[in-house]
Amino acid sequence: MKKQRVSNAFVAASWVALGAGMIGYIVGLARAEMQLNEKGYYFTILLYGLFAVVSLQKAVRDRLENIQVTDIYYGICWFATLSSIVLLAIGLWNATILPSEKGFYAFAFLLALFGAIAVQKNTRDNMIE
Repeated sequence: MKKQRVSNAFVAASWVALGAGMIGYIVGLARAEMQLNEKGYYFTILLYGLFAVVSLQKAVRDRLENIQVTDIYYGICWFATLSSIVLLAIGLWNATILPSEKGFYAFAFLLALFGAIAVQKNTRDNMIE
């Protein structure tokens, strides 16, 4: 059975989600009135989260395709993904910014994570075998 390639529209939508989430989050940080160490914390959490979800998506997909993935790596992927979300939530909970800003960062972060997962999935689906 031949695999059907992912549509160009979904590939584009995935890249738009990733770009909108990342760019929105980073522009928000650049314009925020917070100390540089706070901006660094939130930026690092974004990078950590993006790496974690791409690793998790690959590990889950590998297991579905019967490609060996160790339990420790699989567990670390889940831990990294969940801890990035928890660390962002803790940071935002304790931040002295407006609730609307907290919501903006949370949704931009989640949009970027979703976009990263979708881009990784599309890339894997469209690989020529």
